Amino acid sequence: MKKIVVIFFVVFSFPGFSQISYSTKSKRAIKYFEMARRSYSSMNYSDALMYLDKAKKIDKKFIEAYLLAANIYEETYKFDKEIEEYKQVINLDPTYSPKVYFFLGETEYRMAYYDDAVRHLKRVFDFNNVSPTITGYTRSVLKKAKFAAYAVKHPVPFNPENLGPNINTIYDEYWPSLTIDGKTLFITRLVPKDPNYPYSQMNSQEDFYVSHKVNGKWTKAVPLGPPINTKNNEGAPTVTADGHSYYFTACNRSNGYGKCDLYFSRMVGGKWTKPVNIGPPINTKAWESQPSVSADGRTLYFASSRPGTRGKMDIWVSHKLPDGHWCKPINLGDSINTDLSEMSPFIHPDGRTLYFASEGWPGMGGLDLFVSYKINDTTWTTPVNLGYPINTNGDEIGLIVDATGSYAMFSSSRSTKYGKDIYRFPLYNKIKPKLAVTYVSGKIVDAKTGKPVEAQIELIDLDKDSLVAAVNSDGEDGSYVVPLPVERNYGMSIESKGYMYHSENFSLKNIKDPQKPYRKDVKLNPIAIGNRSVLKNIFFETDSYVLKPESKAELNKLIKFLKMNPNVKIEISGHTDNRGSREHNIKLSLNRARTVYDYLIAHGIDKNRLSYNGYGFDKPIATNDTPEGRALNRRTEFKIVGM
Repeated sequence: MKKIVVIFFVVFSFPGFSQISYSTKSKRAIKYFEMARRSYSSMNYSDALMYLDKAKKIDKKFIEAYLLAANIYEETYKFDKEIEEYKQVINLDPTYSPKVYFFLGETEYRMAYYDDAVRHLKRVFDFNNVSPTITGYTRSVLKKAKFAAYAVKHPVPFNPENLGPNINTIYDEYWPSLTIDGKTLFITRLVPKDPNYPYSQMNSQEDFYVSHKVNGKWTKAVPLGPPINTKNNEGAPTVTADGHSYYFTACNRSNGYGKCDLYFSRMVGGKWTKPVNIGPPINTKAWESQPSVSADGRTLYFASSRPGTRGKMDIWVSHKLPDGHWCKPINLGDSINTDLSEMSPFIHPDGRTLYFASEGWPGMGGLDLFVSYKINDTTWTTPVNLGYPINTNGDEIGLIVDATGSYAMFSSSRSTKYGKDIYRFPLYNKIKPKLAVTYVSGKIVDAKTGKPVEAQIELIDLDKDSLVAAVNSDGEDGSYVVPLPVERNYGMSIESKGYMYHSENFSLKNIKDPQKPYRKDVKLNPIAIGNRSVLKNIFFETDSYVLKPESKAELNKLIKFLKMNPNVKIEISGHTDNRGSREHNIKLSLNRARTVYDYLIAHGIDKNRLSYNGYGFDKPIATNDTPEGRALNRRTEFKIVGM
């Protein structure tokens, strides 16, 4: 609520100003007050305060003079002096107006005098006939002040560690972004435009810097360089898990849609591509900034003032469509956004834990950091304030959390004489992500040549039969990184034009060290007669040919493969381990192959392209002397038999 106190108490624009009733009868005091009022209107605050001092010396009970002085101190950020002026009014007349208590309490709250703020804000309700506007604002600020007063008396664990001189300098460092392996850190640094001239607001610009963790220590951060860094400002970076897709904010660009837009660059062949404006529907004529991309690159959160925003700034989300474009952004709704500002989103690699900054939810004053857990795009759990002293009465923004959920990083000026630095601190349990995240990584190569293959990789949560991640391997070196919550069973499908469909499955249950990734290198066979693939994510009931529901994702992938390669003919084969009679296993494997055959026909595949057979335990691919070997032998395959 904008605090132009005199608007409430004195109507300056009213003709015949001298006709207004004052708390003083002294014409000399009123004369100095009118001179102060004119100086104030001209923004000559020093003269205005001088005239007000003279008016108050003539009549120490001249309430309007104290109120105008309080307003000037508010506008000149001298909040302690503002508080003293309001207290003088209350001493002179405790019943003068409920607005005095509101403005005093609101300023005390911003200055972290929380107990005093609670006491004075409560006094507003002692008055009769208070306007709904004032009571509404008072309830809102009082709720925050009560929270802050309690938080200070119940501090949370907080032990920040400065990242040191390789990351932090005499300049401001902020907006950290971290790859999922925790080994590459991107930051924004405010540096001189021209080092030959004194560092100042006019002689400064934002550039990106990058550092790598080697033997547990950060290397000296170096400029990210062109084409991403320019002579203009770039800020608020966010990267995908593999560190190859880079999103950021740039303002006042010739190709911009609004004042600030989101831009994108990708690493190809070890170099960053020229950044491109993401364009509509993400960017608009409004303000878009502070992106946070999900670890798999398929979901983008950002702050915007676009139409449909509840407050001054809201957090929005967009999902990447199959064609690579972004869908129309969705407002996160009133479970996150308030009628004030929400910004600085960070979506954890688990895909459901959101950290963000808000001035609308109860906090310590300014922008506080919160955490909330996703139910769906527009429904989240009630945000939890990260607590004091993580949050203060200043602005806290730009927090990120590592994949394991153990540590956070953010920028702060609370413990440095040079300005903002990047800090790291352990998270206490209440504000950690719900799931620790590890990642699967490896390389996709041609089985014959060993050359890298660019392939589409999808991960399915087998317990929920739901897609959890989709990425592409790098065409330059075949590498890929996929973030995955632990304590789940996963199916992996790999597709690339000209190659056999390939699948894997693995478990991340009982993972002891989430920081140690699951490694999976894959050799893809070209489509050729005689080549075969094991359908590792087709599952049957025990000693039965009834398909389990989690098999459908794999079968649908096989259907897609056949439709993309309409000339291919395949044989579906069933295989068992050696437990039981040969006759029983031949029959079981044949029926299982027939079940897959029937499924494919029922979903549009021409039966003339299909055949099936059951081989029992005649064609093992592993020993039958161990449980692990027998599990490998129980399988369904397809083989290319015609093209």
